[in-house]
Amino acid sequence: MYAYLLRRILLIPVTLLAIMLVNFVVMQFTPGGPVDQMVHRIEMARAGGAGGTGGGLTEVASGGGGGRLMRGSRGLDPEYLAFLNKSFGFDEPAHVRFIKMMKNYLVLDFGESYFQNRPVLDIVKDKLPVSITLGLWSTLIIYLVSIPLGIRKAIRHGSAFDAWTSFIITICHAIPAFLFGVFLIVLFAGGRYWEFFPLRGLSSPNADTFSLWGRIKDYIWHATLPVASLVVGGFTYLTLLTKNSFLEDLGKQYVVTARAKGLTENRILYGHVFQNAMLIVISSFPSTLVGILFTGSLLIEQIFSLDGIGLLSYQAIVGRDYPIVLATLYVFSIIGLVLNLLSDLIYHLVDPRIDFESREV
Repeated sequence: MYAYLLRRILLIPVTLLAIMLVNFVVMQFTPGGPVDQMVHRIEMARAGGAGGTGGGLTEVASGGGGGRLMRGSRGLDPEYLAFLNKSFGFDEPAHVRFIKMMKNYLVLDFGESYFQNRPVLDIVKDKLPVSITLGLWSTLIIYLVSIPLGIRKAIRHGSAFDAWTSFIITICHAIPAFLFGVFLIVLFAGGRYWEFFPLRGLSSPNADTFSLWGRIKDYIWHATLPVASLVVGGFTYLTLLTKNSFLEDLGKQYVVTARAKGLTENRILYGHVFQNAMLIVISSFPSTLVGILFTGSLLIEQIFSLDGIGLLSYQAIVGRDYPIVLATLYVFSIIGLVLNLLSDLIYHLVDPRIDFESREV
């Protein structure tokens, strides 16, 4: 087991390097990079922000953000363009920039945002707690609901309970999280009917003056609707996965033998079937958490005005703020790789019979 874990840990930096390299290369050929964005802003300022560039920027060229610009008669001075390229670091070859970037990332030096004039690490620190909060609570609730429900559906397979619960979770799965969030706002956040919950943020403006218990209640009050929006469609897959896993094991020979020996159904279910059936459920934990953390929460953060990492990444991609894009990618990748490693460790804890040493990495 220890040799396998060591190989997996050593593989993390290699995988991380490959992820960063691929995305860095893609950015070199993405049109409308940071320099182009800055030129566009300058041209808009020249035109007074009146809906156009006044003929200044006629085409955005490729070249990873520091590339060539085709400009009209009101184009910027070439020396100033050279200054912009140097300011963004595009005066150096791409491979040199990548090597410097990765060296800095090793010590968590993500540089400064191109357009926010703040260290990227400070920006990520400010946004990450919001996304982690949504992700952890949503994942916890999804698992607490899905596993008992899936087991119950497997035990009562084909019954009326199985039929109507399947109908309900199918409807929940068909409802997009953002649409359900809008529905909750209209219904419970002062949209049209009641105003039981706040519309934005995860805390009240004066939360610092509350007692500890008051801050906890205020947090729960603010987080209820966003977490409910993420949970509503998230437990469908896990519930059906749990049910099918238990159904498959309930039909195996060792269960028939255990029943023939006179063991109770609870002893069979939780003493024998549970270990085997839960393996496939545990394997989905990293993807569930990462999905909620970094993709599923994007629209929810937008709807409920939650300033989290998902919204930050989207805005950075649109605005070509590459230090933020690459820094959040770096953080996401590390979290995902570590969660996958933890998944294997949980495998072993649930079923010690799993032989890590014989597995290929």
